[in-house]
Amino acid sequence: MRLKLASLALLTLLSNSAFAHEYSAGDLHIDHPWSRALPPTSPNGAAYFVVHNKGTSGDRLLGASTPRAAKAELHTHVHIGDMMKMQKVDSVGVPAGGEARFEPSGNHVMLFGLTQPLVAGERFPLTLEFEKAGKVEVEVAIEAEAPQGEHKH
Repeated sequence: MRLKLASLALLTLLSNSAFAHEYSAGDLHIDHPWSRALPPTSPNGAAYFVVHNKGTSGDRLLGASTPRAAKAELHTHVHIGDMMKMQKVDSVGVPAGGEARFEPSGNHVMLFGLTQPLVAGERFPLTLEFEKAGKVEVEVAIEAEAPQGEHKH
């Protein structure tokens, strides 16, 4: 009986860690990387997440890359007149004791030239490159719709 309970506890622990969706690099904590599922004909997509900085000095996200796309760029949305326009940025600051949010209609990682469709339930690797914390590989969960608490387009 103990062996069964120990096996069940280990399986539960492994299952929970398989679904854990948080990553750390030094003082940075990357929470729930996700992307929205898209039709198979969509050539581009986007990735979203939150970077929390628990340290006493700021850092900067300098770029991203993934085998799932030909190119990944940091983008934001800006108001120009009465229009919202997507614009490439060179980096995004993560203030000490603060956070940088990557979400629809805000900062995001734009994925150009998808190598495969973004299908709900799948995951893909995304490498984030920070000025101080270095490179961090995360797994992006592809979801049918925005997670609870996230903004929708």
